Amino acid sequence: MADRPRPFDGIEELLDRLNRQIETATKSWETQLDNRSRLDLSTSGSEMQLDLADEDDEFVVTVDVPGYESDDLELRLTGETLAISGTRERTEEVGGEDETYLRRERKAQSFSRQIRLPEPVDKDAVQASVNNGILTVRLPKREPSEEAHSIDIE
Repeated sequence: MADRPRPFDGIEELLDRLNRQIETATKSWETQLDNRSRLDLSTSGSEMQLDLADEDDEFVVTVDVPGYESDDLELRLTGETLAISGTRERTEEVGGEDETYLRRERKAQSFSRQIRLPEPVDKDAVQASVNNGILTVRLPKREPSEEAHSIDIE
């Protein structure tokens, strides 16, 4: 009776191979995510697309912000992290006082992006402008400090 084949002999080997393949795929996905998120710190997916360019003496961030006015946008620089957010509000009135609308589908919209800059920038010299739905932020790089600091040893 010992010569009978056991139906589950190959399952353990199959599960081990499957486990190794899943671990390999997971490591690959984590590496891709780490490379992508090294600069982009946004917590959720955003529809706003941006470019970060290194132009020798400054970084230039370009963001598509169609339909947003400069008053709708907020920029905040904290250390080496640039946060860009925008809110565009639309009122929804159905059959209200303004009877000129036959159909009104545009609604409030907002976005938020955070991007880590590869090097420190001069926060006092940052410039931003909006032209034809494109936000351009110029961030001059900070000159490296050549001052030496003495460190006392206790």
